Amino acid sequence: MEATETKGQSAVLWWWCKHVLLGPFMRLLARPTIEGAEHVPAHGGAILASNHLAVADSFFLPLLLPRKVTFLAKREYFTAPGLVGRLKKMFFTGMGQVPVDRSGGSAAMAAMETSIRLLREGHLLGIYPEGTRSPDGKLYKGKTGVARMALEADVPVVPVAMIGTDRVNPIGSKIWRPRHVHIKIGEPLDFSRYQGMVGDRFIERSMTDELMYALMELSGQVYVDMYAASVKERAANGAARHPAAVDGRVDGREPARMPDTRAG
Repeated sequence: MEATETKGQSAVLWWWCKHVLLGPFMRLLARPTIEGAEHVPAHGGAILASNHLAVADSFFLPLLLPRKVTFLAKREYFTAPGLVGRLKKMFFTGMGQVPVDRSGGSAAMAAMETSIRLLREGHLLGIYPEGTRSPDGKLYKGKTGVARMALEADVPVVPVAMIGTDRVNPIGSKIWRPRHVHIKIGEPLDFSRYQGMVGDRFIERSMTDELMYALMELSGQVYVDMYAASVKERAANGAARHPAAVDGRVDGREPARMPDTRAG
């Protein structure tokens, strides 16, 4: 009974955020448009795998789709004390965020288990294969967790390209800017041929590369065969200048490889 009541409250919060509290403002600010929305399954579990340019990505994608999109969020967003903490919890719950503990050594496993559970329950789950926001607008190497989720939950993976959100919400900005946002959604990638191969690292890497190739084609971004988190870490440590130039070269050389067009 309590779970049903919580689901009902979440649905009401989501409707209010989308249609009353945030949606109208976002539509006025960014005039967002979408193409390929028909590729999103009307029901059942599915992964929306998107490039990640800005925090605003997690707001604009749900705004333009009729189905509720669920994202994983840090548990700290839901546990802050006082009135502000309760308002934050209401806000993130209303936006379709689900809390997950990202601290400690079991953080990745907890996120994986939560994602698979949500997919099996029929949720539309938003995932960023790069694992973090792009530091410079380029597309970085995808992590294989998304492939494992797809195999474990037996769901399609739908590639999504966010375009322009980094101009609305540049890294470090506190106020969104009036810029146009466009979303391109590609045809679902069917990985059913790999069912039963969970844990095969070669298969999971090949699937992820196929997905990243689809995102590269949809978004028009330059692909860099490095993890975005590693690039950020190098920049934070002041190790060297950013390894990727505008033509996609790494330290003056061509990238080691491009993501494959097809797994297997």
